[in-house]
This record gives sequence, C-alpha cells and structure tokens, in this order.
Amino acid sequence: MLPLGRDWLAMMPLNAIDRLKQTVTESWTSPVADEVAAAWGYEPGTARWWRSSASHVFVLPDPRGKRYLRFVPESLVGAEAVAAVATLMDRLADAGTPVVRPVKAGSGRLTVTVPTAHGLMHAMVVEAAAGEEADADELTAERAQAWGRALAEVHRDAANFDAVLPQAFGELGEAAERFPDDAELVKAVARLGDRVAALPRDRAGFGVVHGDFELDNLAWEGDRATAFDFDEAARSWYAADVAYALRDLTGPDGGVAEERRALVDAFIAGYRSVRAFEDDEVERLPLFAGVHAVCSLVRIARALGTPEADEPEWLAGLRSDLEDMAKAHRELAITVAAAE
Repeated sequence: MLPLGRDWLAMMPLNAIDRLKQTVTESWTSPVADEVAAAWGYEPGTARWWRSSASHVFVLPDPRGKRYLRFVPESLVGAEAVAAVATLMDRLADAGTPVVRPVKAGSGRLTVTVPTAHGLMHAMVVEAAAGEEADADELTAERAQAWGRALAEVHRDAANFDAVLPQAFGELGEAAERFPDDAELVKAVARLGDRVAALPRDRAGFGVVHGDFELDNLAWEGDRATAFDFDEAARSWYAADVAYALRDLTGPDGGVAEERRALVDAFIAGYRSVRAFEDDEVERLPLFAGVHAVCSLVRIARALGTPEADEPEWLAGLRSDLEDMAKAHRELAITVAAAE
C-alpha cells in the first residue's frame, strides 16, 4: 500500500498518482524524484517517497536537518501557483510566523521547473517542522488555544501578501454540472452558493488563508505549533479557514460536536488573542463546513476519473474509500443547506 496523504480535498487524479507509483522502487526511491531533487544538489537515490495527495512528497535525509521535496505535474498546477505558495511561506517565516521555511535551489530560486521523463514538474523543498504531530483525541485546551493562535498569526501576517493566489470555493460553480442528476444536491449547492455570494469581502474578514490548517499539518513542541503544507493557500474568508481547520471537532450538521465544545471555545479564544473574530463569523462556521463539503465532492470526482479495466488493487481500494467519503460530504452539504 502506498503512503498517501490525508488531505483528500486537494488530491491529484488517481491516475497521476499511479503513474508516479510505477516508478517507485522497493526502497521508495524514484528516478523522477531523482531528476527533481538534483536541482537542490541531491544525489540519485537520496529522495524517498513519503506520500502523494495534492503533490508528490519525498523525504530528503540531510545532515543539516530532514527536508521534504514536493512536486506536482505541470498538467495539474502552473509554475506561478507553486511559486506563490513558496513565496508566501518564505515571507511568513521571515516575519517570525511559526511556519516551515522553503529551501532555495542551487539556482537561488525557491521553486524550480524540472523536465523529467514524466513531463515538467514544478517543485519546492521545505524544511521539516520540529516537534511531533497530535490528533484530536490528544488535544488539550491549552493546545487548542495555541492552535487557534497559530492560525490567527498566519492570517495576520499574510494580510498584505500581494502575489496571485486562487479564490477559494471555485468548485461551487462546477458542482451542478458535475452532478446534474442529483436534484437534492443541486438544490443544496444553489442555496449554499447564494449564501456565500452575499457575504462581504472586506479586509477584516477576507484575505489570505492557509486552506488546510488541520492538526495533521501542524508539528508541536510543547504548546507551540508550526504549520506546514500550504498547498491550499488561497484568498477566502478567515471564518472558512477556521471551519476547515476544526472539521474533526464538528458533527454531521457542520456544527460543533457537543463533546468537543470546550476545545472549540479554546481555539476561538486563542484566535481572538491575536486578531478579531466576530460572533457573526462564528455563526458562519456551519455554512462554510457545508460549502467545503461541496468543494470536496467536486475534487473527489475529479480525482476518481474513470477507472481502467486493469486497475491495481491498491488503487481500487483507495477509490472505494474516496467514494465513501464523497457520500459523507454529500450528506453534510445537504444538511447544512437545509438549515440555512
């Protein structure tokens, strides 16, 4: 079984993952990764596959500290988009925001486009985040507060970032065409789309967001969190970023799970210790949970594509998992829309 990431919302098409998988050896090396890693001066066989989701990620053992090589095919993401993410991370790190720092290639650039046997790859290398990962079951009130504080620091420090980033929720406009025979879902998408379209986009509530500030994308040293994986950085509502970060603490209606309420309250308190987060933004969290669910449905459908007759067993298993996940996202979107 392959080491696949959990950030399914941003997953590459399964056939793109399988194509790279076919180059990976039993020792988790790949000639494609070797071609890309050479731009940072690494010898062939150094990079070891760790996971594939929004991008292919390889571990780079290094005497200066472990690093991660991340690259994505030109056919899926343009060079400017990858460069914007790297520049954002670099500026945040310079500002003292707790995020991992990109590593310059031999050319002095933060990102490199490398021709490989599998086509052009846009790549970057980032330092490893110091500390350990934690999941929702291990979360304390102190860490929940620190988690909220860390996200608010990203929002505050990225407010004046001027590089081009995508607008969040572009998938809303595609959902009705992608699922035309699902009348209940189409109705829910229209309802959620109308609610989002009516929201203000003032600087107080809208700006640069991380896009996936869940616990899996944080490393902890005590109660200090360092963020990584900015693949989903975008321009969006700050409340939407909070809603997606907190999804493991919410219930099937997009609202706070009662047994997790104290942790969510601690998160919000931590966020508010850095920047304002108004009560009406808190009230919008279920709405954004529903909108995220629609976008997840679209992205999962893109990733699934059309299965081939000789699809390998690991890919068929992943396809089944994603189909089950899509059902849960559909129910969440419909439930939230009905309550709006």
